[in-house]
Parts: sequence; structure tokens; C-alpha cells
Amino acid sequence: MSEPVSKLQKALQAGEFVVTGEIGPPKGTNIGPVIHEAKEYLKGAVTAVNVTDIQTAVMRAGSMVGCKLLLDEGIEPVFQMVCRDRNRLALQSDLLSAYILGVRNVLSLTGDHTTMGDHPEAMGVYDLDSVSLLEAMCTLESGSDLGKDMKGNPNELDGAPKFFKGCCVTPCAEEVAPQIIKLEKKVAAGAQFVQTQAVYEPARFEKFMKSIEHLKVPVLVGIVMLKTAGMAKYMNRGVPGVSVPDELIQRLGDCAKEDRQKVSIEICGELISSMKDFCQGAHLMTLGWDHCVPGIIAAAGLA
Repeated sequence: MSEPVSKLQKALQAGEFVVTGEIGPPKGTNIGPVIHEAKEYLKGAVTAVNVTDIQTAVMRAGSMVGCKLLLDEGIEPVFQMVCRDRNRLALQSDLLSAYILGVRNVLSLTGDHTTMGDHPEAMGVYDLDSVSLLEAMCTLESGSDLGKDMKGNPNELDGAPKFFKGCCVTPCAEEVAPQIIKLEKKVAAGAQFVQTQAVYEPARFEKFMKSIEHLKVPVLVGIVMLKTAGMAKYMNRGVPGVSVPDELIQRLGDCAKEDRQKVSIEICGELISSMKDFCQGAHLMTLGWDHCVPGIIAAAGLA
């Protein structure tokens, strides 16, 4: 008997324009407020919610526990997996564990280097990368009822998982050709949907989307909320592949402090509205402003 597909997979395969959200587990055990925010503002507003996996290499609670707690609240999660911290044994084990818990969507990521985080002396593993992790998922899925592990021995698994597999790309990278080549490898390795890093330049995004039409894979454009002009300037300086136009920085800088959130919502809505004809969805990274998600969806004309 075949497993039911995830809501995210079903919606994208049906050609619907989807919106996904994102939460980050805390640096500590107090995850209740994060789950409450997701239940209050994301449930029913978005199709699925990404749970970040030790994002920016800062030690914190893991993605899997966040996914399970979202499932308990009736919210479909996307399990982010970075290859930085685990070898192939642990990655395969975590995939099986997540599937047992009910997780069906997995986003494959190589992961930021440990020098970016709060434990710069930590040793990065990188036994696999995002491409080989996708291949590992496909291997675990292989077979009708019993899959196999990365060693290739058939019928070793007492029950095989079936994931909706995703990957990331940076459409506005300074050198975009390597991004396209890497994305082609990811799709060939089994990626079924794509989430992008933050995009603020619709014209560049449209050009990128035309260059990957041959891949026939749904793409969700990434939108990071700009909370202040200073944040936007920092992203220009410190986040590779992200370019915030001066006009957006000016809008945030000119508005009164009490209006920044409203302006940020308007910017997000305008960006999605201007790019929704080029892609199949939007991935909202609100950085703790989950309460803004319904407003963004309305501002984008998607409500």
C-alpha cells in the first residue's frame, strides 16, 4: 500500500502557488513559544513550515524535535538537514527516525561552516554534501517495500521511507552559472522541489528562472523580512548571493520606527506579487515575526 504524499507535494504537483514558513528552534529547551507562534500565525496560512537545523552553525535544539511538535499541532513540517554536523550513519539514521515520527518533507543542505557560529572550534563533518544526501534518500527509498542503505545491500531495511525531497539555490549569486550547474546535479540526485535564498531583485530572478526551465522542478522564491535599513545593509555586506536594492533600504530608512513592520510587510508582499508568475511558491523567512505572515500573504494578493 503506497504512502500518502505530503500536502506540500500534493499542492506543488497540482500546480498550486504555495507559501511556506519557517521557525528556528531555540538555544535552550524553551521551545513552547516558537510552537505557539507557529500554531497561532502559520497554521492554516501556509502549506508547510520549515524547521531550521542548527542554523548559521549556532548551537541550539534540533530540527527533528521541532518537526514532531509541529506535527502534534496539525502543522506539516519540512525537516531541514545539514551535512555539516553528522556522518552518513547519523544522517541515514535521522532520516529513518524522522520518517517514523511522521515527517515526509526533507530539505537537503550542506550547511554553513562552523566558523560562522558560536562554536568556531567545532569540527565540521561534511561526510556527505547536499547532493549525496539526496542520493542517500533515494537509496533508502529504493525497492517496493524494503529499501537499502548507502552500502547498497538490498532488502536490508525493515520498511523503506518515502520523502518529498528539496534543495536550495542562490539565484542572485554574483556568479550564477555554478549555481545552475549545482542545481542540475541536485535535481539529477533526486530533488523534487527547490527553495531559494533571499531574493530582492525580481528582474534577476526572472532571468534565473528562464535559465532553469529545462529542469521542470517547482521553485519557491525565498523572502527574508527586512526589519531595518541597517539589517538590509548588513545583508549586502555579509550574506553572499544576496543584494538588497538601494530603494528598499531607503524605504526602510525613511519610515518612522513604528511603521517599519508595516513597510516590511508591504515590501515582502510586493516582491512576491512581482515574482509569483515566474515560480511556484514563496518561502517566508520572518526571523521571529511570524505574526506578519498573514499580512504578507494579503499584501501579495494571495489571501
